[in-house]
Amino acid sequence: MESSREDLVSAVVPLLKLLSLTVIGLVLAHPKTQMIPRSTFKLLSKLVFALFLPCLIFTNLGQFITLENFTFWWFVPVNVLVSTLIGCFLGYLVVIICRPPAQFNRFTIIMTGLGNTGNLPLAIVGSVCHTANNPFGPDCYGKGVAYVSFAQWVAVILVYTFVYHMMEPPMNFYEIVDEGIEIGEPQLVNNISRPLLVEAEWPGIEDKETEHSKTPFIAGVFNSISNLTMSNLDLVGETGNTRSESIRCFAEPKVVRRMRVVAEQTPIKHILQPPTIASLLAIIVGMVPQFKSFVFGHDAPLSFITDSLEILAGAMVPSVMLVLGGMLAEGPNDSKLGLRTTIGISVARLLVLPLLGIGIVFLADKLNFLVHGDQMSIFVLLLQYTTPSAILLGAIASLRGYAVKEASALLFWQHVFALFSLSLYIVIYFKLLSYI
Repeated sequence: MESSREDLVSAVVPLLKLLSLTVIGLVLAHPKTQMIPRSTFKLLSKLVFALFLPCLIFTNLGQFITLENFTFWWFVPVNVLVSTLIGCFLGYLVVIICRPPAQFNRFTIIMTGLGNTGNLPLAIVGSVCHTANNPFGPDCYGKGVAYVSFAQWVAVILVYTFVYHMMEPPMNFYEIVDEGIEIGEPQLVNNISRPLLVEAEWPGIEDKETEHSKTPFIAGVFNSISNLTMSNLDLVGETGNTRSESIRCFAEPKVVRRMRVVAEQTPIKHILQPPTIASLLAIIVGMVPQFKSFVFGHDAPLSFITDSLEILAGAMVPSVMLVLGGMLAEGPNDSKLGLRTTIGISVARLLVLPLLGIGIVFLADKLNFLVHGDQMSIFVLLLQYTTPSAILLGAIASLRGYAVKEASALLFWQHVFALFSLSLYIVIYFKLLSYI
């Protein structure tokens, strides 16, 4: 009985710590108090994105990754793909059962499928490890951050490929007026009036807007009814004198040609953001012993730089939770998604998906896909199924001009409900880990 109470306390107290930080951010940003302006929270989120998070990733992933670990940790990023695939399937079931407005079908699938695999798991790991009696040992924090960081790059690639195209505006929202001119829904301007969630996790994503960001590009390419006609299909994305590159010795099949056009308009180049660069550098440095001994360790020549980065990294978790509080202070926007669909997505994402995740992770453990005897790796894998939808989806929605208010409202309610679902499942996870 005493052990069960200790497990409950060990699981709930870390979330209470994060809740306290979030409430502080909420109070500071609440419109009635206005102790700190919204612009300050946007600057804080940029610091997290460009400085605090890269420092945290580099100092922890670089310290714990080795060439041997790289071969053992392969299931950590793969699990992100598995959780996203299963989440999208659940989203498809939500579409069938809850019947959202037709224009939000793809939105429902994506919001159910892609969870927060970065900032929130890092905050949970940091809070869990900030207790003397944590169940993961003395290297709890470093290893936990390393596992989360090792999987982050997969989520970034998914966002700038699969998610980016799935979140394009539906074709029936656009009316073709003239050649190359389309009229769609009124878009949010790039100013202080945008919801804070747009800048909350990946600031500056609005600057990545391309010519076709707010158009139904794929639908236009494959249906040949947008401003892209079959006669000028090969000219999309060409600049300067590169037109000759589209002249092929052999004619491409139509489907291949269209897929090539879509690939050319995929902003894959934007994956090289500060956190991703920090992950790549950490992996390179960590896997080469000569580099690692030069950067990490008390007697390393560059240890003073590493120590400075660790000091900056310490600001990451409180800053993230303060920004989340500022986001929640804005409250939910009006949404046309419907109450039934909102509840369906939240239940599928926060209650059903974690149950499936438990089965998948423990099956992977039985198949020896996981690091043997490492409870922290199992905990991080389980968290990938448990978190609410990624806040980054709000930024993608704004970038594509698709369901911005619906994303804001859904993210708000999911993060409110996640307080209870995360508490429940972390208690379950701690109990399960005690038997491993």
